[in-house]
Amino acid sequence: MAEFPDAQRQLSSLGLALVLLGPGQRIIQANPAAEQFFSQSLRRLRRFSLTELIHFKDNRLIARLQDSETPISARDINVIVAGLGPKRLDITVAPIIDEPGWQMVTLQDASGAEALGNDGGGAEDVVLRAPEILAHEIKNPLSGIKGAAQLLARKLGEKDRALTSLIAEEVDRIARLIDEMQALSSRTVAPVAACNLHEAVRRARAVLDAAGKGDALAEEFDPSIPPVLASRDGLLQVLINLLSNAVEACQNVRGPKVIVRTRFSSGIQLSAATPGAKPVRLPIELRVSDNGPGIDPAMVDHIFEPFVTTKKTGQGLGLALVRKLVRDMNGRIVHERDDAGGWTHFRLHLPLATDAGTHEKGKAPR
Repeated sequence: MAEFPDAQRQLSSLGLALVLLGPGQRIIQANPAAEQFFSQSLRRLRRFSLTELIHFKDNRLIARLQDSETPISARDINVIVAGLGPKRLDITVAPIIDEPGWQMVTLQDASGAEALGNDGGGAEDVVLRAPEILAHEIKNPLSGIKGAAQLLARKLGEKDRALTSLIAEEVDRIARLIDEMQALSSRTVAPVAACNLHEAVRRARAVLDAAGKGDALAEEFDPSIPPVLASRDGLLQVLINLLSNAVEACQNVRGPKVIVRTRFSSGIQLSAATPGAKPVRLPIELRVSDNGPGIDPAMVDHIFEPFVTTKKTGQGLGLALVRKLVRDMNGRIVHERDDAGGWTHFRLHLPLATDAGTHEKGKAPR
């Protein structure tokens, strides 16, 4: 009879996120699927208790979790996961036999696992939810593949470990791609607040500087620009994407230049989504310009569509995500090419924080 795989290998291959809690609900062990679920390594997860990473809105569930001798099985519960935001989870908790205070927890993201039946949303909802459902089904075997590669690496020599490292890195890359697909299909709109546009630009620059990509950047700021109404995290992501694209676009140009400019741009507005509501004024413009060769004219009309890219290694989701995030903030983004001057411009138009009451909350215009 063949020898069974050891318990560690079995747990590492499990597609469900599995967490072992010690007394006080401290995280002691987690399988690769759990690391992927929290987007944190086991080393970092061990610094926290479960309730520090997951905020449970139901007080009754919190009370039952604190009773380490009580088994729990709950479906479709609303939580907030640290660093990831609101989610719906299926969760099971089982006490460890003859080990008081110890619990085994499984977590499964139910957000993307909705049935495709008729819920009143029609065909459009099916299209919107399909990427989330597909992503949910792909991520489970991915965590098993990564876990198997990590286990295999322990038995191989230094020369052969490069292959298992490549497998793990490719799994992480695919997981990041899936996360971007889920972000595109998400119908959740992040809350907006007053944001200092120049501070957001400099934070994005700091990210590029850390990656060695910020040397070509220059700023032309209007210091009188007041706060804009935006999602802080969403605005930062938009700026990182636009600046990264601009730097890459001119990296093979002699004397590469990327200029970030802010200014007032009066007269620009969007029609409100709700009939009878006032139009949304967009008086603040941020322009990212680069002196690269520009985008192929045949692709210009499609650059904000998913999976359209001119990069050899790109997935074509960056600008599609930028457009979604900007729309969620009631803003607008446009692309322009100045062939005479040799510049490519991306113009981002945003509302003022003081104009927050001019449109209906949560009703982003399109």
